[in-house]
Amino acid sequence: MNELSNLSPPKGAHKTGRRLGRGTGTGRGKTSGRGQKGQKARAASKKRPGFEGGQMPLQRRVPKRGFSPLTRTRYALVSLSDLVRFDEGTEVTPELLFENGFLRKVSDLVKILANGELNTKLVVKAHKFSKQASAKIEAAGGKAEVIGG
Repeated sequence: MNELSNLSPPKGAHKTGRRLGRGTGTGRGKTSGRGQKGQKARAASKKRPGFEGGQMPLQRRVPKRGFSPLTRTRYALVSLSDLVRFDEGTEVTPELLFENGFLRKVSDLVKILANGELNTKLVVKAHKFSKQASAKIEAAGGKAEVIGG
């Protein structure tokens, strides 16, 4: 019966490592497979990722552009043309948009954009609206309500 005290790996799972520096007859003696001199032959020959032998590395050669603020608020964008599928009088909330596959997470902040036309009267609740989107919703007889983030 297998118990923790007598478990062993399957045959061939563990390979014995090569014993380096044990004489020229082994094929891994003298320089121990490191060749003659050079940076890789030294004991401390570990180089960081991206090291290019002293040449200016790519991540420092390429110009840096722009600025990405850490506190940026990202919104999930939903077009008015996406809201056409809902029946008249429906209250469109972020939860309803998530159920219909417009959002990746329920917790996403939603911004409604004015892409497309809206002919149905809807009550749309979102965290943000573009000016044209809220105008189009109200022109269709609906209501655009801003909810807190």
